[in-house]
This record gives sequence, C-alpha cells and structure tokens, in this order.
Amino acid sequence: MGCIIGGLACCFGSAACSLCCKCCPSCKNSTASRLAYGVLLLLGTIVSIIFLAPGLVDAMKKIPGLCDNIIDISVFKVDGLNVDCASIVGYYSVYRVCFGMTLFFLLLCLIMIGVKSSKDPRAGIQNGFWFFKLLILIGGIVGAFFIKEQPFAQIWMVFGLIGGFLFIVVQLILLIDFAHGWNESWVEKYEETESKAYYGGLLFFTIFFYLLALTGVVLLYVFYANNDACSLNKFFISFNMILCIIVSIISVLPAIQDANPKSGLLQSSVITIYTIYITWSAITNETDSRCNPSLVEIFTHPNVTVGSSTAATPIGATGARFDAQSVVGLILWFLAVLYSTIRNSSHSSMGKITMQGAERTVIEGGSDDKTGGDDEEGGHKAWDNEEETVAYSYSFFHFMFALASLYIMMTLTSWYTPNSPTTLTGNSASVWVKMSSTWLCILLYLWTLIAPKLFPDREFN
Repeated sequence: MGCIIGGLACCFGSAACSLCCKCCPSCKNSTASRLAYGVLLLLGTIVSIIFLAPGLVDAMKKIPGLCDNIIDISVFKVDGLNVDCASIVGYYSVYRVCFGMTLFFLLLCLIMIGVKSSKDPRAGIQNGFWFFKLLILIGGIVGAFFIKEQPFAQIWMVFGLIGGFLFIVVQLILLIDFAHGWNESWVEKYEETESKAYYGGLLFFTIFFYLLALTGVVLLYVFYANNDACSLNKFFISFNMILCIIVSIISVLPAIQDANPKSGLLQSSVITIYTIYITWSAITNETDSRCNPSLVEIFTHPNVTVGSSTAATPIGATGARFDAQSVVGLILWFLAVLYSTIRNSSHSSMGKITMQGAERTVIEGGSDDKTGGDDEEGGHKAWDNEEETVAYSYSFFHFMFALASLYIMMTLTSWYTPNSPTTLTGNSASVWVKMSSTWLCILLYLWTLIAPKLFPDREFN
C-alpha cells in the first residue's frame, strides 16, 4: 500500500520519480529524475522497434474491425476512407514516434532554461508531475500519426541527420570524459597502492583497444574497399587511420605530457576504436552495393569475392533492415544515455559545456546528508539535493535527450531515406554526415591534448 500511495504522490506531486518510495534505496532527486527520463526514452525506443516487427501488420489484421471494414463505422477513418494498417507501421512510424519524443524533450528544454535550484517553481515540473508528462508524451506521439507522410518524412529525415550528427559528437564528449576519468582513477590507485594490477590493467586495455581497431581496419579494407569502384571508402578508412595514429603519437609527446600529465594512450585507444566504428557505420550507408555488402552476404558466401559485380547496384531495403551497425549503434546510444543519467555534469567534459560546478558524481554512497533525506521511519525515498544549486543543467539535459531521440530514429532506419512505410534506399548524405562527425571528434580530442600547452595560464581539469 505504501508503494501505491508513494507512486500516486509522485505522479501528481513535485517529488522525484520514486514510484515505490518505500521499496527502493534512497537516492538523490537529480538521479531519480534523470533515470525516469531515461526510462521514458527507452520505452519510446521499444515502441519504435515494435513498429518495425515484420509480422505486425498481419497480427493487426486479425483484430476484428481494425483494418477491415467489417462494421459500418471503422475504427480508423480519414475523410471517410479506411486507413491501411500497413501505413501505420514500418519506418514512417519510427519517424512519428521519435518526432513526438523530440518535441517533448525540446518543450522541456525551453521550459527549463535558467533553472538554478530546486526552489525555482519550474523544478517541480522537472522532478514531478510524471502522470501529466506521460500523457503529453503519448499525445504528441499519437498526434504525429495524423501528419501526412509527404513531405514530412523527407523533411524530418534532414532534422534526423543534423540531430544524429550532433549526438555522435555528444557521445564522443561523454566518451572522452569516461576515458579520462578511467585513466585518472586507475593511475591514482596505482600511485597510492603501488599495485601492478592497475598498471597492468591500463596496459592490457590499451593494447586490446588498439588491436581491436587494427582488426576493424583490416576487415574494412577486405570487405568494403576491395573493389576499384570503392576508392572513396579506401580514402575514408586510410585517412581516419592516419588521423588516429597522429593523435595517439601527440598524446605521448613530452611537451603534451608536461602540460597535461593525465593524457595517455588509453584515451587515444578509446577514441581510435570509436572513430573506426563510426567509419564502418558511415560506409554501410554507401549506395553502391559493391562497396556496401551486407553481413549476411559476408558470412553466408565466404568464398565469393564480395562486391565483385561489375554493375553498380543501388542499395535498397524492404522490411526492417536492422543490421549489425544498427545494433552496435543502439548499444552505444544506451550506454551514452545511461552514463549521462548517472554521471554528474560537473567536473567533467560535459560539465564544462553546461557550465555546472556542483558535485562530481551524482551517485554517492554513504554521504552524510543521506540520512537527512530519509523519512522519520527510516524508509527510503528520493531526497532533494538541489536546494542550493542544480546538479546538472536541466535545459541541456533535455536538449541532449532530444538529440538522442533523433539519433535513435536514424539508427533504427539505418540512416537510410524512407521511400514508403516499408521501403528504404541508400542515403549518401548520411555517409558524409558520419564521416564529418569522425573528423570533428578527432579535432575535439586533439584540442583536449594541446589546449593545456597552448594556454598554460588557464586551468584544464
């Protein structure tokens, strides 16, 4: 009963989302809210994936009166005509679901501009009223299905390309922050304990990531650049490999080490493997099938030279083309969203963008003020840790989730161009968007290396 009452209070009040306040461990308000928004984003993603299920239309047709005019008044009517069930599933549905999620987070982004502490009335909207926010989100998604397919799909794809590009950059910033934190933590523990396990661990993962990246480069050359028509792929792979080698060498130069002792090959190896992944993701959007074989073709015909056809065949996809790069993209998206929900925006690369400076990590165990947040009976609840200042930028957090919605839309549709609810074609624009993001990512990482040397009077923590 306590869980039910606590859940109702959470839905309609200003408390953070702790639907089972008495049943869950104590946590900070800022943590609970971000986890709740992460759950909303994850649910929207699951709904999008369901719409891509191959047998969904057939299953819907089995529901009496849903797709066929069995009765005089059909369930779905537009201008007196029954709507084909095939038009409300497939790739267009992914666009519509993600359109509703993007608008939802952009609306919250605008509302939360300038919130400095939980004393601001708008903080109550951020940390509570979940029932109403869920209704708004569902209403926005349902309303998107009433938008005409064209030119909505083509226009929204352009927004998806831009948003996906920006989220790739956000992923890199989070990745740089994670790599720097990982390296710093293990180096400090090695210096404190003199345990060779930490030193060996850093060495092992550095070598492992570089070997994995090298393996990826070789596979890209073998399967995606073994045809004379694939000169652009050869350039992309070679150029990015050279850039990764350059930044790796720069990271261990004596001048860079003196100005930034925390830089090292571990961070460079993480950036290298991420760059190789984005390169692979980019060339899988090539419109020429000779330079973009499917994994099914690679593994089912190992003795046949991939891409040996002499005619350029346009890439197309009927049904859900949910390939390996989409799966990897989803995993990285999930990790980035999870990291952004549990990692505080301060004292980190993301924190410097949002200009927050409260605490380092959102989740802390055994803090002194934790007991002050529990109720008198010793129960567990989400407690306010933002009375003085917010732990993260509310507005930027929602902006990042809006970009995440666009990124998931492009990932689920393989960054292709939708021609119909169930058909996609290759998209050359997405190739250049992804490749541009790799170059920007490398430039950002290079800046983190050379900035302390170029501006010695400034502090770069």
